[in-house]
Amino acid sequence: MLLHHYRFVPDESLFDAETFRRELAGTRSPIAPFKAALRDIQSRLDERFHAGADIRDLVHGRAWCLDQLLGVAWSLQAWPDDGVALLAVGGYGRGELHPQSDVDLMLLLEDDDDTPYREPLTAFITLLWDIGLEIGHSVRSLSDCEREAEGDITIITNLMESRLLAGPESLREAMKARIARERMWPSDRFFEAKWQEQIARHHRFNNSEYHLEPNIKSSPGGLRDIQMIGWVAKRHFGSQRYEDLVANGFMNDAELRILSQGQAFLWQVRYALHMLTGRAEDRLLFDHQRTIAELFGFRDTPERLAVEQFMKRYYRHVTALAGLNDMLLQHFDEAILRSGERLETSDLNERFVIEGGYIKARNRSVFRDHPYALLELFLLMAEHPEIEGVRADTIRLIRDHRHLIDDLYRDDAQHQHLFMSLLCSSGNVARQLRRMNRYGVLGKYLPEFGQAVGLMQHDLFHIYTVDAHTLRLLKFIHQFRKPEARDDFPVAAALVHQLPKLELLWIAGLYHDIGKGRGGDHSLLGARDVERFAERHGLSSRDTRLVSWLVENHLVMSMVAQKRDITDPDVIREFAFQVGDEIRLDYLYVLTVADINATNPTLWNGWRASLLRQLHAETKRALRRGLDNPLDREEWVRETRSEARSLLATVGADIDRVDRLWESLGEEYFLQYAPSEIAWQTMGILAHGESLLPLILISAPTDDMTDGGTKVFIHTRSVDDLFAATAAAMEQLGLSIHDARIATSSNDWTLNTFIVLDDQGRAIRDPSRIEEIRAHLVEELDDPDDYPQIVTRHTPRQLRHFKVPTEVLIEQDPANERTLLELTAPDRPGLLARVGRIFMEQDISLSAAKIATLGERVEDVFFITDKAGAPLTDPERQQRLRERLIEMLDVAR
Repeated sequence: MLLHHYRFVPDESLFDAETFRRELAGTRSPIAPFKAALRDIQSRLDERFHAGADIRDLVHGRAWCLDQLLGVAWSLQAWPDDGVALLAVGGYGRGELHPQSDVDLMLLLEDDDDTPYREPLTAFITLLWDIGLEIGHSVRSLSDCEREAEGDITIITNLMESRLLAGPESLREAMKARIARERMWPSDRFFEAKWQEQIARHHRFNNSEYHLEPNIKSSPGGLRDIQMIGWVAKRHFGSQRYEDLVANGFMNDAELRILSQGQAFLWQVRYALHMLTGRAEDRLLFDHQRTIAELFGFRDTPERLAVEQFMKRYYRHVTALAGLNDMLLQHFDEAILRSGERLETSDLNERFVIEGGYIKARNRSVFRDHPYALLELFLLMAEHPEIEGVRADTIRLIRDHRHLIDDLYRDDAQHQHLFMSLLCSSGNVARQLRRMNRYGVLGKYLPEFGQAVGLMQHDLFHIYTVDAHTLRLLKFIHQFRKPEARDDFPVAAALVHQLPKLELLWIAGLYHDIGKGRGGDHSLLGARDVERFAERHGLSSRDTRLVSWLVENHLVMSMVAQKRDITDPDVIREFAFQVGDEIRLDYLYVLTVADINATNPTLWNGWRASLLRQLHAETKRALRRGLDNPLDREEWVRETRSEARSLLATVGADIDRVDRLWESLGEEYFLQYAPSEIAWQTMGILAHGESLLPLILISAPTDDMTDGGTKVFIHTRSVDDLFAATAAAMEQLGLSIHDARIATSSNDWTLNTFIVLDDQGRAIRDPSRIEEIRAHLVEELDDPDDYPQIVTRHTPRQLRHFKVPTEVLIEQDPANERTLLELTAPDRPGLLARVGRIFMEQDISLSAAKIATLGERVEDVFFITDKAGAPLTDPERQQRLRERLIEMLDVAR
C-alpha cells in the first residue's frame, strides 16, 4: 500500500529462503519444515514487537517472509506451462500481514480452461492448508477478472492491489490492462461506489469513532478509512506511495503525517490484538484494552487508569483520521472530480461566499489576515441554515491556521463576542460546536475542553468519550426545540422554550463534565472552569452564578430521582431548598434529561422519565407554595386520602368497606402512593375478597399514566423472604425491577408495588405477556415454604465482567424513622434475591427500594428497619450486615 518516507528492506535474519530450500531437500514431507518455519518467523517478529521495533518492519516483514515461503511452495508443484500465476491480493497484496491476517491469494489463468492446472492447483492449496496457513483464495482467468471486476466494486479493489508472487509478470500486466479505468470503473464511478460503501460501513457503527469496544479496522477513523484514501487515490492517480498524493496536491505534508502516524498506531494495536488472542481479532474489547495498555507501557495514576490513558490516545488518533478522511474525500470530489462544474455562488461578506451550498473562504489568506474569521465562519453557518457544510479547501485552511488560537486570541474581546454570538444564535448551535470540535477549533478556543477530547471512562455506563458525550448532550438540547420532541420529551420540549437565556444552557452543557480526568470532584472543577469562562466572556454575576450552580449540581436531580424516596415530602422540601427557585429547576431538568440520554442510549426509559417528571412537578409545587410554607406530612396524607376517596366514589365503591380497609393502613402508605394508585389497589383488594391466593394486579402504562414502567402490585400475607422470592421470580421472567415500595398493614398484610421493565428496558404492554407474569407470580408466591427454593434457582440475566467492588453505605433517615442502605455492586443474576435472603437472615424488614442498573454495576438504595419497625442504630449490627452483603455478593461473582 502507500507508504510515507519509508522503504521496507528485506531482512534475511527473519527468513533465509536458500537455507530453507536446502533443509527441505533433505526431508520426505515438506509439511513439518514449513510449519517450523512459520513458527520461527512469527516468534522472531513477536520478539521484535516486544522490543519496540518499527511496526512497519514487522507488518511488511511478515508479508515478505510469506512471499518467500509461498515461492518455495509454488516451486514444489509441476506446472505444465506459463499460463498460470500466483498473485497476492487484498491486504496481502499491499504487502501488509499481521500475525493472524488471512493470506489472500488469487491464481490467475491465462485461459478459461483450468483443466491442465487442476492437479497442481489442488496440491498447492492443500499444502498451504496442511502447513496451517489461513488462506483466502480464488481461481480466475483473465476473462473472469474482467467480467467479475466490472460488476463488483470489492473485486476490482482487490485486483487493483495485486502483487505477483510467482509465475509470469505478463499475466498480471494483462489483467491490469483489462481492468484499467479507461475500460471500467472510471475515477468518478469508482469513487462514488467506494464512498457509498464507506457510508454504509460507518452507519453500522452509528457514524461514530467513539465506541466502547471499537473495531480498529471498520469503525470510523479505523484502518479501512486509511485504505479508502489509498484506493481512491490509486484509482485516479495510479499512486503507489503517500508522497505521490502530496505531489499531486491531494494532501499536504501535515495531513500525510497524521495519516502515517495514525496508521502506525493502529497497526501496533492490531498486531497486539492478533498476538494476544491468537486469531484475526479487530475488536478492541475491554479485556484486551487493559492488557494492551500495560503492554504499551501505560501505568495507572491517581487521576487516570492506564487503560483510560491508552484509549485516549486511540480516540485522538481515530478522531484525527476520521476528520482527515472526510476532508480528503470531500476534496477529491470537489476539486478533482467536479472541478469543471459551474456552482451557484452567493456572497456572505468580504471573507466568505456560499458555493454550491457550502461555505468557502474567498482566498487562502483569509484566516491569516483575519484570525477572527476562524470563529466567524461557524457563526455564519448558524445564522444561515441553508449552508450545508464547509468546502474542503476551507476545511484545510481551518486546520492549517487553528494554531493562531492562543492565549492572546482567547483574550481578545472581538473573539469572545463572536463565540458568545454563536451561543446566542437561534440556529443549530450544537451542530456548529460539533463542527468546531471536528476541525480542532473548539479544543483550541476552550483548552479545558481540549483536555477532555478522547477521554474515556472505562465502564459500561459511560459509553462515549467526554467530548463526544458533551456534544451529544448539546445535540439533545437542540432536538428538544423541535416539534417532534413533544412526543418523547414533553416536559423538556416545553421548558426549553421557556428558559430565559438558552445560551446559558449551552454553556452549562459544554462545561458539565469538563473537569473529568483531572482528579478530584469533576463537578466542582467544572464549576470553577465555567466561572472563568463567564468572567472572560462578560456574563453578568447572576448568569455566572446560574451556570456555575448548574455545572456543580448537574448530577443532583438524577441522583435524587433515582436514589431518594420522592414520595416523601421531606425529600421534596430538601431538594427544593437546594434548587432555590423555579428557573434553576427548569434549567436543571432540561440539562439532566439531555445528560442521561447522551450518556448511554439504554439509560433513558419511561421509568426514569416518570421519576424526573414527578420530581420536577412536586418540587415546582413546593417552590410555588414557598419554602417557608411547606406541605407537611399530615396535610399530604389528608389530601391524598381525600382525592382517592373521591375517585372511588365516582366508580361506585362501597366507601364504608374502603374506610374499614384503610383503617389497617398506616400514614406511610398514603405518603408512598398517588390517589389514583390507592384507588386502583383498593378496588383490587375489595374485589379479591377472602381468597387465600396472593392478589397480583398488573398495570401497563398508558398515555395518561406516566409511570413509565409496568406496575406490579402484590397483596398477600406478610411472611419472611417475600421480597427475595418476588425478586427471584421476576428475574426468572426476564424482568428487571426498577422500584419497590413495601407497605405492611396493621393486620400483617403486605401491599408491595414494583415497577418492572423487560430486558430491553421497555414497559410490558402485551395483555398475554401480562397474564403470563400474573399467573407465574401467583404460582410462585402462593406457598411461603417454597420461597428458599425460588430464591436459589438460577436466573438468566447476563453476567458482567467488570471488577466493581461491592460497597455498602448505611446511614439514618431520622425523619422517616428508618435506615437507608446504599449498595453498589457488579450486576449479576439473582442479586436482588440474594440481598433479600440476607435481609431475612439478619431479621431486617424492607419498606422501600430504588433499583438502578448503570452499565456493569447496580446502585440500589434500600429503606430498612428491624422487625419491630425501628431503624438500625446499633453499629455492630450495621457492620455485620455490611460484611455479610459484601461476603455474599463478592462470592457470587
